Amino acid sequence: MSDPYLSRSAVHEQVLDGFGTVRVLPLDPAADAGVIHGWVSEERAAFWGMNGLTRDQVAGIYAHMAGLDTHHAFLVVTDGVPVALFQTYEPGADRVSECYDVEPGDIGVHLLVAPTGPGGTRPGWTAALTGALLAYVLLGLDRERVVVDPDVRNAKAIARFARQGFTAGPRVVLPEIDLPDVYLPEKRAQLAFLRREVAFPG
Repeated sequence: MSDPYLSRSAVHEQVLDGFGTVRVLPLDPAADAGVIHGWVSEERAAFWGMNGLTRDQVAGIYAHMAGLDTHHAFLVVTDGVPVALFQTYEPGADRVSECYDVEPGDIGVHLLVAPTGPGGTRPGWTAALTGALLAYVLLGLDRERVVVDPDVRNAKAIARFARQGFTAGPRVVLPEIDLPDVYLPEKRAQLAFLRREVAFPG
C-alpha cells in the first residue's frame, strides 16, 4: 500500500517493534479535516468536545490553532495509516495554568487514539504509541514534565495514563473560555504528571 503521507515532513519518527513506523506530522487543517472530523464525531470521543461539529467547523478550529505559537496539533500515522490526533501546548498559555503551579520545562498534551481498525485490538499498541509521543515531547523537545488533563469522567484515559507512569494530581475545574475565535466550556479534569526521569530513566 502506498503511503499518501510520505511527502509530508515529520517532527518525530520512530520504529515501534511489532507495530511499524510511527510518524508525527504537523496537522494540515484542510487536508486532514475529514479524518479528524470522523474521529471526533464518534460517541467514544465525546470528551474531546467536538461532537456535533461539522467538518468545516473542525477544520476552522485547527486552522486557528495553526496560527498559535503555544498550541500545536499533529496527525500521527503508522505506515501510511492515520492512528491518532496529538496536541501539545504551553501550560502557561493555557487555562490549565489557573489550576496548578506551572514549572519551567512543563508541556501539556492531549491524545485521541483512532478507532480500532479492521484487524481488531492489538495488545500493547496504545502503550507503544504513547511511549513514542512521550519520547517526542520529553526527549525531542527537551522538556522536563508532561501534564495531562482528561475529563474526570474519562476513566479509560485516566487509567491509561496511570499505566504509562503518570502520577495523579488534583481534580480541578478548568474555567470556561469564551473568545471570538475559541469557545471552551468549563471542564472538570483530573490532572496527572509524568517527569522525564520516570519515563526515561538513565
